[in-house]
Amino acid sequence: MEARAIRGGSVMKWLLALPAIGAVAVVMTMTGRGGGNFYVPILVAVGAPMHVAATSGQFILLATAAAATFLFHKHRAVDWKLALLIDPPTDIMAFVGGYLSAYVAGTTLKLTMAGLLVLAGFAMLLKVKDRRVEPQRRFGFWRREFAGQTYTVNLWLALPIAAATGLVAGAVGISGGSFKVPLMILACGVPMRIAVGTSSLMIAATAAMGLAGHAVQGHFDPYWALPLAGVAVLGGIVGSRFALKTKPKSLKTLFAATTLAAAAFMATNALLS
Repeated sequence: MEARAIRGGSVMKWLLALPAIGAVAVVMTMTGRGGGNFYVPILVAVGAPMHVAATSGQFILLATAAAATFLFHKHRAVDWKLALLIDPPTDIMAFVGGYLSAYVAGTTLKLTMAGLLVLAGFAMLLKVKDRRVEPQRRFGFWRREFAGQTYTVNLWLALPIAAATGLVAGAVGISGGSFKVPLMILACGVPMRIAVGTSSLMIAATAAMGLAGHAVQGHFDPYWALPLAGVAVLGGIVGSRFALKTKPKSLKTLFAATTLAAAAFMATNALLS
């Protein structure tokens, strides 16, 4: 039924979504973010029903993040152990956030999300001094050596913030990459490229869970999801290659700029809805 409605719609609008999705995929992959807060509005704007747009957005996230993770892993930019530590509380609380979102007004959720995105964007503009890694082990601090880098993960900060990130991201239906990258850099001292690569892995896991939930409800439509995901994967491959070649400082600036743009977009959407 959904497929017939889509094929009867404007083909020109659908074709316009292809370059838009590809361009978003490049930038989002470069900064270690999912881009769901861009994909879904694009799909709705070109005529996709909301449930199909949300499901297709999750499929695009999964395909793009999986392709990016493969390339980042080849260049030793994915810290799998760190992802296994941070992602479970994020995913669990994302489920809780999705459940509790029914009790909060949509405008309130959007404005809250916009405010947090502003904080995340400006946080990435802060200069992070090189941290001295202390040789002694302390309870609650995980000394991590990976890809020739050494950093200390502050579990007292990382785990609660990861859980809070999942709660908010789950409530508004995004992957949470906008918060996971600043978390890894500011609370864990993770280098920018490793943070971006590790975030891609976590985005793939979160998107897979969200896609499964939508698919069970019968919202998956291959006429939307497959072609757009193919374009997004190409964008993800290009974006990951750019990320590996771009200076960390430039990646942080790009992350901050696009995060603030997403905040402005969400705030405007909330106020006009």
